[in-house]
Amino acid sequence: MEGPVSDMEAKDEYKLAEMGYRQDLKRDWTMLHNFGVSFSIISVITGLTTLFQYGLNTGGPGVMSVGWIIVSFFTMFVGLGMAEIVSAIPTSGGPYFWAAILAPKSIAPFASWVTGWFNLLGQVAVTTGITFGLANLVSTTATVGTSYEPTAGKTLGIYAALLFSHGVINSFGVRALRYLNNTSIILHSVGISCFCIAVLAKAPTHQSAKFVFSTFYDGTGGDGNGWSIRASPAYVAAIGVLMSQYTITGFDASAHLSEETRNASWSAPLGVLMSIGVSALFGFFVILALLFSIQDFGTTVGSEYEQPVIQILLDIFGEGGAIVLMTLIMICVYHCGLFSMTSNSRMMFGFSRDGGLPHFFDKVDTRHRAPIRTIWLAATLSFLLAVPSLGSTVAFSAATSIATIGLYISYGLPILIGLIWPRNFKKGPFNLRFASRAIALVAVLWICFITIIFCLPTANPVDSQTLNYTPVAVGIVTLWAFGSWFLWARRWFTGPVRQIQAEQMGISLEDPAAMEKVEKVEAQGKLGGDANVFKTQ
Repeated sequence: MEGPVSDMEAKDEYKLAEMGYRQDLKRDWTMLHNFGVSFSIISVITGLTTLFQYGLNTGGPGVMSVGWIIVSFFTMFVGLGMAEIVSAIPTSGGPYFWAAILAPKSIAPFASWVTGWFNLLGQVAVTTGITFGLANLVSTTATVGTSYEPTAGKTLGIYAALLFSHGVINSFGVRALRYLNNTSIILHSVGISCFCIAVLAKAPTHQSAKFVFSTFYDGTGGDGNGWSIRASPAYVAAIGVLMSQYTITGFDASAHLSEETRNASWSAPLGVLMSIGVSALFGFFVILALLFSIQDFGTTVGSEYEQPVIQILLDIFGEGGAIVLMTLIMICVYHCGLFSMTSNSRMMFGFSRDGGLPHFFDKVDTRHRAPIRTIWLAATLSFLLAVPSLGSTVAFSAATSIATIGLYISYGLPILIGLIWPRNFKKGPFNLRFASRAIALVAVLWICFITIIFCLPTANPVDSQTLNYTPVAVGIVTLWAFGSWFLWARRWFTGPVRQIQAEQMGISLEDPAAMEKVEKVEAQGKLGGDANVFKTQ
């Protein structure tokens, strides 16, 4: 058994060397582990539980159920486009590296820079959304049958403790991550299946199929004058798919972990597609189980706990049973947040290694073989993004919108670049062949659509407390990415750094001017000897 594994690892390391990188991270993840991380980060129970209130108020059961099918369908196009790219370019940098490789050399650094910052924004925001959502679930569940009164400060404290625990496990429990990954797969599949079956079996009454698939509800206006009246029901249905689209995010984790995955050119793309497909099926099962088991729609929407899932469980199981099942949900969400930080730190490690972040962050701990500095950078930035929750009631929903837009823009840019400049796209073993460009076009159009609708107002009337400040946050990052590029980054950021070429030429990776020389020499075809092995285009 040892021989084939060693041959496979050698092949993976050679593929990485072709792209100019050393094997710094420990490569001992299988395809199942790779799939499991993305599956855990997508974590349908996380997105559906934390945004169930939003879904019920923004379109109701009909938009939630039918919207899930539509979102899953179009997200698979995005996944197919991503899978084809990661098969050809399996590196931990993911989207920003793909953008640099697929774009013409004249704009490759710019494409890489912009894509990298949108991906970083999405990664930080999705970690915030997951773990802060867990902190809210802990606070809310603690009020069941007790006198505990949650406050913004207490919830932020719980959030900080959860982030700290995620950071510790990621830093010193790298081996344990594989076993926790297996546990997470079981929890998110067997555990959630048992949860849904229990809910359906125990529910005293069940709603009709007509209720689940065709009931429209507009709770976007506090006085009953929601956006279906001010605009149209179609407007409400469009903004209502945020619950579904936010839930099915994070599958780029399979790409970010490709440098730690065996047979990455096949395992990583299959990890992307399997995580989307399996999550779509499980998510639909969860939605149907909860919607069919609603006992009283009015009571569920207006629950005193402001968490309809808890209300559904209380109506079915009582306090004791509701707490037990909420604990199962929270354990699943904990795993989701843990592996979100894993993916987040790998993206930052790759971006730092290539000069997008200070080189201080591209160090790998020699003992634990983990990028400890970017792990704690991810934890710090995620905490800071949640601090506005102390004075805002819309911080969580904004974080979910920012995460969705940031990630999907970073997914879409490399796909768009590959669509515009197909000659630069040297396909890997996962090849869509004649369908490649059509699938890429559908994926890009869908990303454009959700980017627009998730920036629109979600509550009526619009005031300081209900303003959707997603376009503000996304605009700031856009301004930073473009402004910083034209003001200073274009002078030194040359795109992904080729470690091996630099070492052969005796150049320090921490010297931007010297690394720019490497890129110029490479572009002029002056790298001699064996360096031509490392060409990426």
